[in-house]
Amino acid sequence: MSRELYDMIGIGIGPYNLGMAALLENTPELDGVFFDKTPKFEWHPGMLIEHMSLTIPFLADLVTFADPTSKFTYINYLHEQNRLQQFYFFRKFQAPRQEYNDYLGWVAGQLDQLHFGYEVVDVIDHKEADEPHYEVVVEKISTKNRTSYFTKNVVMGTGSEPFVLDTMEGQPKEDVLHTSRYMYEKEDLVQSPNITVVGSGQSAIEVLLDLLKEQENKEFQLTLLTRSSGLFQLENAKFGQEYFSPDFIDYFHSLDLKQRDNTLETLGSLRKGINPETLMELYETLYHKTIGKKKQPVTIQPNTEVKNLSKKNNKYVLHCHQWQKENDFEYETNKVILATGYKPHIPDWFYDRFQDAIEWEDDKRYKVTRDYQLTFKSKRDHHFFTLTNLEHSHGTAATNLALSVQRNIQIINLVAGREVYQNKRNTIFQQFRMEDES
Repeated sequence: MSRELYDMIGIGIGPYNLGMAALLENTPELDGVFFDKTPKFEWHPGMLIEHMSLTIPFLADLVTFADPTSKFTYINYLHEQNRLQQFYFFRKFQAPRQEYNDYLGWVAGQLDQLHFGYEVVDVIDHKEADEPHYEVVVEKISTKNRTSYFTKNVVMGTGSEPFVLDTMEGQPKEDVLHTSRYMYEKEDLVQSPNITVVGSGQSAIEVLLDLLKEQENKEFQLTLLTRSSGLFQLENAKFGQEYFSPDFIDYFHSLDLKQRDNTLETLGSLRKGINPETLMELYETLYHKTIGKKKQPVTIQPNTEVKNLSKKNNKYVLHCHQWQKENDFEYETNKVILATGYKPHIPDWFYDRFQDAIEWEDDKRYKVTRDYQLTFKSKRDHHFFTLTNLEHSHGTAATNLALSVQRNIQIINLVAGREVYQNKRNTIFQQFRMEDES
């Protein structure tokens, strides 16, 4: 067993914990180690479609909002790749998705405290020890050997997993697939005579655009069905973006659960929708493809919820409900791509070990402090931080890459017991409560 007591162990290595590890490089008094079961760092590899960009500015990298002088900034990555001049002439504020993934891998390759191919299978709370700590049990994927590591603090960054309706599960993955597997199955998909995309968010439209390009070389019918009322763009007005700020999180976290849920409902245009540039590209693509009264290359139907699917010979039957007219119908297709979003991934060991020890806001959402600690029923100095399942507690910014840096700032400062990085406020022009309001 490894008897060293770490200051921090990170579970999962996505952009959030990768940013944490990068920021720890400037905190010599803290030692941390991070584990992930995947063999190497990859960021949504099934959706690395060419020519698609992030929906947020490149400044929302792993470290810039904490330390613009860090060697791990996106700008320094471009400099080291001899692409800074080209990016300058590229004249876009959003980074290409494929390049952002390469940037993340570039950072990961410089951090020795990251361990890929290791799955955390248990976390044991030694709260009665002379020095209370957690025991993190790690299994090496290749050998199944297990080792225990010990830490004063845990940071759970286990991310999300595809959300698929129960009625859609159990089908062959090459026929009925979530967008997270799109690039893996694309070659087989485009050989089919009929492909249907279910959903209307950013991923749905990116897949739709990519398949429209494939129609130039392949003949297949393309359909998009969505229960939404239409294809609407993501709110990107400047005052709207201020809801992705530490100042708004302070206000949001102070509300009770019902108020927070209601607030999330009112901010739907900030949380759901399509990048305006992507939506414009789709419209322009369809315009050019229909010049000269050519047949529209895709059927797009809103107000249509896909409730279920069944198999009929070599096809799938989608059982649909047009909710506005309350009309049910069936639609046959060969392939189904589910752009149905994601849900928080909470490991089984978490419920086994901590479900009864922590406070919950409802059946599925645990209570989280403003500085991202789980709220235990008994007071403690060894902390369990979570970067996962935070929308109910921290609002629109829960999955925002830029705000993940601010989150890491708070955690590092708390664990270090000093202000390693400035935790800035008064960063926006709006205010959400009067100064004398408690």
